[in-house]
This record gives sequence, C-alpha cells and structure tokens, in this order.
Amino acid sequence: MTTHGLARSYLYVPGDRPDRLAGALTRGADALIADLEDAVGPGHKRAAREHVRAWLDLESGDGPQRWVRINADTVDTDLDAVVTTALTGVVVPKSEPARLDAVDTVLGQLEAERGLAAGSVAVLPLLESGLGIQRVAEVAAAPRVLRLGVGEVDLASDLGLTLDAERTILNPLRLSIVVASAAAGISRPVAPTSTAFRDLETFRRSAETLRRMGFRGRTAIHPGQLSVIHDVFTPSEDEIAAARDLLTRFDAADGGGFVHADGTFADLANIRNARETLALAGQR
Repeated sequence: MTTHGLARSYLYVPGDRPDRLAGALTRGADALIADLEDAVGPGHKRAAREHVRAWLDLESGDGPQRWVRINADTVDTDLDAVVTTALTGVVVPKSEPARLDAVDTVLGQLEAERGLAAGSVAVLPLLESGLGIQRVAEVAAAPRVLRLGVGEVDLASDLGLTLDAERTILNPLRLSIVVASAAAGISRPVAPTSTAFRDLETFRRSAETLRRMGFRGRTAIHPGQLSVIHDVFTPSEDEIAAARDLLTRFDAADGGGFVHADGTFADLANIRNARETLALAGQR
C-alpha cells in the first residue's frame, strides 16, 4: 500500500456542500473527509457524489489529504464515484471484516480499470458496532487499513450505553482499538470528534486523555476544533529532539544494542515511537 503521511487532524465536510468542500482546502487540517454518509440526507446522496468527485478533481497542490466517508449500504456506487488519483483513501463506517473485504475487492477493480497503482487507495475503518469491536484484530489486519477510527455515538447506541461528556465508559473499548493497532503494526488510531464543538475546554481535556491512551490524531466536525487537535497531538520540541537523538543512536549502533541519552537500554518499539513522533511533527 502507498505510504500516506500521518495526519493529526481530519476535518469532516458535508459532501453535498460544494462551497464548504472548496473552502475546507484552506482551513489548515492535515486531512479532509468529504462525507457521503451522516452529513448527507437520503435525497441528496447522488448530488453529493457528484460534488465530491468535482472536488477531488480540483487542483490542490500540496494541500491536505483527501478522504471520503462512504455509506455502508452503497459501497459500490460510492466508490465508483470517488476513486481517482486525488483520493487518499476511504473512511468505512460500521466496519466489520466482511465489509472491508468487499471494499478491498471493489477498490482493486477500480484501481485496475483507472490506471491506479494496486493498493494505492487506503482504508480507515470506523468501529461502530459490537461485532466490529469483538473482531477488532481482524479489522486492523484487513487489506489497505492505514489506521483505525471509532464512531463512539453509534457504538454506544449499539451497545446500549449512556455517555457522559468525556465518554469515559468507553475507555476499555478505546484501549482495545489501540492494542489491535499495535498488534497489526499499523499507525496509531484516530480519536473521535465531539459534536459539542463550542465546548473547546472539554474537547481539549478529552483529547489529552485520548493521546495518553495511545491515539495520535482526532477527527473534527468544525474548523474551530483544529487548533486544539494540533496543540495536543503535535509533539513538543523536547519530544522531537529526543526522537532524533534516539534514531541517531540506532543508526550508529548498526544493528547492535543501543541506549537512550540517559543510558537505559532501548528497543525497536522505542524506534517505532521515535519515527512516529517525527512523522507527526512533519520531520520526514
């Protein structure tokens, strides 16, 4: 699969609003998700596909990654409309192994038909059901999966849970997503947004908690949330310096044992974390 940059922020944009789609390219998000699902009413799906395809055809230079959230019940139609060279990947709601297998099959056919490199379109599954969580290891190991996401409102509804402002009741399930990501060797997961987009204090507090839990980015439904996401998920100068130092020591060891600056032994998990830190900081 093509390597895609590790985004800190993913901003959802309604697929049936061409004005917002065009404007979103300059909002400062690392990645944009043109939404064909929840943000679009049933009678506007066809128009949304057309608007999103036109948006994907816009010249953006070195702009943000461009993702599309498809509908679980119209996978073939949605993918046919949006698979193009400008598409970074697709966000798949209600992700379970069978659905991801179907998405992979259709994407493979469309890539071949349209002259795209095999596996070039990435997948970001959203875990939104009890079955998806129960089989999260299979979801994480599915073809094309770059990193995992979670739709916590839908998940809570499926499980019959009542959420508080910071959704702490979901912490065990959040950790299962982090564990599955690490076990599959994919990028750290993306944390869910909050629909209370004016309450940035709670948004920041929950983002800090999610970062400590192992998430390395977050989705947003409003541009005002982006600055908080970037503040929380961008590594500090000290973290960047430590990561660079560790990678220098690793290279110098040439396969032998290596240590942190404080003299303690390091291992390959530390190297992965250091590379991830520099990726999030844009230090490629």
